[in-house]
Amino acid sequence: MIKSCATIALVPAIKSGPWIYWDDLEKSLAHASSLGFDAVELFTASADALEVEATKAVLEKYKLSIAAVGSGAGKVLHGLTLTDPDKAIREKAIGFIANMISFGASFNAPTIIGSMQGNTLAGVSRDQAMQWLAEGLSYLGKRAAANGIKLIYEPLNRYESNLINTLGESVQFLNTFQIKQVGLLADLFHMNIEEADMAESIRACGDSILHVHFADSNRRPVGNGHTNFSEVAKALKEINYDGYVSAEAFAWPNPQAAAEQTIQSFNKYFKI
Repeated sequence: MIKSCATIALVPAIKSGPWIYWDDLEKSLAHASSLGFDAVELFTASADALEVEATKAVLEKYKLSIAAVGSGAGKVLHGLTLTDPDKAIREKAIGFIANMISFGASFNAPTIIGSMQGNTLAGVSRDQAMQWLAEGLSYLGKRAAANGIKLIYEPLNRYESNLINTLGESVQFLNTFQIKQVGLLADLFHMNIEEADMAESIRACGDSILHVHFADSNRRPVGNGHTNFSEVAKALKEINYDGYVSAEAFAWPNPQAAAEQTIQSFNKYFKI
């Protein structure tokens, strides 16, 4: 069964980003629960930003799960990526993500690698950057498996990354480097930019998709843009996707309204 999810960012530096909620954790959980969301996706400043047992208690209070944890603060706050030319920075990036994996495992939640993949920078060949990315993902995938969870790689659009931009390219990359412990995040905003046919890409790569980000063409909550979600929803059902559809969208016009629009759209496309 496909499940609903809302994003919560607890990092002030990324408050303007595509997150449904960005303020007090319990207040956000209470509102998400009142609307009927199944889970939340958390973005924290670090692996120790929240106390695990206290967080478990408030999640239980509102009958919510954590669908996934994001690692993007490693890049936003510290400039860490898996493809930095500086080996010491790459090692710090791996360490940051490894700690997030341990944090997520406390909630049986996978960790997402999106912006921390980095880019091919000046003076570095694409082949070298891809090798570094493969080495990082391979190690972290094994680390996640040892913790009993998944590692999720997110292909980003061309304006955010010059490494890998589509689901098909991601599958080919993982296969080429024989990376077995990593699945994919199908972000519908990025896919709207890069995929020739979003639904067909989902069908073609369905075995690899572990998580979905739910946002419209303009990254506002679904229903405020022009993406054809009927075909996307149909494709996800055809591949028997049973994970979370998580709203990584701008809190437009405000968090409460964005959450309400999101759950209405989720029910429209996935509850029928």
